[in-house]
Amino acid sequence: MRPSPTRRTVLTATAAGAAALTATGTAEAAPASADRPPATAQRPSRELRALLREIDAARIEATVRRLVSFGTRHTLSVQDDPDRGIGAARDWLLAELTSCAAASGGRMTVELQSYVQEPAPRIPTPTKITNVVATLRGSVTPERVYVVSGHYDSRVTDVMDATSDAPGADDDASGVAVVLELARVMAKRRPASTIVFAAVAGEEQGLFGSAYLAQQLKAAGTDVQGMFTNDIVGSATADDGTRDPYTIRLFTEGVPSSETPEQAALRRSVGGENDSATRQLARFVRDVADNDATGMRVRVIYRRDRYLRGGDHIPFLERGYPAARFTEPAEDFAHQHQNVRVDDTGKQYGDLPEFCDFPFTARVAKVNAAALWTLAQAPGTPKNPRIITSNLSNSTSLTWARGPEPDLAGYEVVWRETTSPEWTHVLPVGDATTHEVDLSKDNVFFGVRAVNRSGLRSPVAFPSPQS
Repeated sequence: MRPSPTRRTVLTATAAGAAALTATGTAEAAPASADRPPATAQRPSRELRALLREIDAARIEATVRRLVSFGTRHTLSVQDDPDRGIGAARDWLLAELTSCAAASGGRMTVELQSYVQEPAPRIPTPTKITNVVATLRGSVTPERVYVVSGHYDSRVTDVMDATSDAPGADDDASGVAVVLELARVMAKRRPASTIVFAAVAGEEQGLFGSAYLAQQLKAAGTDVQGMFTNDIVGSATADDGTRDPYTIRLFTEGVPSSETPEQAALRRSVGGENDSATRQLARFVRDVADNDATGMRVRVIYRRDRYLRGGDHIPFLERGYPAARFTEPAEDFAHQHQNVRVDDTGKQYGDLPEFCDFPFTARVAKVNAAALWTLAQAPGTPKNPRIITSNLSNSTSLTWARGPEPDLAGYEVVWRETTSPEWTHVLPVGDATTHEVDLSKDNVFFGVRAVNRSGLRSPVAFPSPQS
């Protein structure tokens, strides 16, 4: 086990704004900032760079245009017409994912996940809702699962209008195109853990498809350690014409949607509002996907979603899974939830493909790929992390459970000032399940992450107090 730094070293480093510790425990000044990666950042591996190079903007464009060609994909539209409506889109998506699976050597399976939604707000009569789901089974730790989704239903101004053309190019053929492209590229590879690629329906009517998917996973006891939805990721142009083609927003809640009263009391006692599993997942995305390999800046937003809006990550959050939403940097609402029309001034309304930026969406796919592939290849998030509070002390003792991965190399303890959004110090502690740091737990936040023999790191686990 590597030695901890002395308290004097740690306090000096903290005062200087240092962001990492070397293996010998001496301080290195590398503070996280807007133009400098966090101390926990991971450089893309050669394997990951090769994967990212395969993501194809032309294929993404073709997917968006094909989905638009079905006229409308409204959840209440026709389901048995081969050329128009949500049923035609469903069947095409099934064929596309089945084609991806053919290259997987049997590791990827594809299914139509259907149920009948009884009448509800925005669902006037019993309606079949179908998710198209491809599962790429992990080769080492298949019980650990990551999910990526986009919704393939669409709408116009009147959410109950199931017959007018609703092209839905940006909202959300763009997100579905990301999912299909990831499935195509990853099907040929062997992730250590399982990745689920889902095109869900019923989002515009009330997140019905994603709620069903999340509930099926929960009922099966599935260990979903991360979920991303891609919703409105097709354009980098705002309503005033300004462009930000190298930024993607990632919406991440702090206080968990699934929090119990007991968990709320514990959170308040330790000040963990910014340390939910979802916030740690967001920090991980920044660590692995905000770099030259993706060409993108990941702008983490400390909100569950935008004002007056909601996405397919929410049913996962409500069931206790870490989940976050990717959305373009600034939306143009003339090209969402609008009837296709030209007004008296000549302004075009409607969610049409000509307002999409397909190279931008390809870069968003790279951000997703970097996060998902690293999550699947790295060790899982450490389980049962605890910070020992049985006695008053100016040092900090941490414990955690050892993970099951055969290539597990050890663990790192991380910490930061309570006012810092990013982890600023990293200390290797070896293949252990406990470590003591000569620094008061009252003054900083601590976390633990796992490392495998390839040098890939897990998301950070935030410890609970144990007396």
